[in-house]
Amino acid sequence: MPVRKFKKLTRAFYNRPTLEVAPDLLGKYLVYNSPRGKLSAKIVEVEAYIGQDDPACHAARGLTKRNAVMFGPPGVAYIYFVYGMYYCLNFVTEPEGIPAAVLLRAAEPAEGEDIMRQLSPGKNGCDLLNGPGKLCRSFGLTRDQNGLDLIDDYMYLEDRAVVIAEIGQSSRVGVKVGKDRRWRFYDRISKAISK
Repeated sequence: MPVRKFKKLTRAFYNRPTLEVAPDLLGKYLVYNSPRGKLSAKIVEVEAYIGQDDPACHAARGLTKRNAVMFGPPGVAYIYFVYGMYYCLNFVTEPEGIPAAVLLRAAEPAEGEDIMRQLSPGKNGCDLLNGPGKLCRSFGLTRDQNGLDLIDDYMYLEDRAVVIAEIGQSSRVGVKVGKDRRWRFYDRISKAISK
């Protein structure tokens, strides 16, 4: 049987309007060649954050040291620390200078689940990645990976020709402002979406 080559997403995929990129991320695979081994997971839930007119976006108050990656080129990882305990992974979208990104909220483990369980003791299966903080912990992602180019081979996204049959859309989770924007997209069938 021939080895199937998966298609790595190019910068052009991310260099589009964020509300087009976000639902298109569902069914794609996050791949991370971590120091512990290769990890991958199918994306099942995301949220869009777009520019200085979005009150829930980190760029709402302008350029800062924390959010500078969002203003850079598309196809770059933006990782921030929140609530003094969680890291969250985002994918920068839109042309350079437009601060926008898609937050990765949940995924289903594919490769390296044994490594994920070591990083998140007591968690298994869908419970490993069903929230943005849990996902980063189970993948071993911190601010050290902030700014990684997703076009390189260290961390990237792949199209494995998965089609999501039912895409749900709702308000974003855990935001106090901008709740009217239905910019959360998720796989209605997945058991791994955040709680």
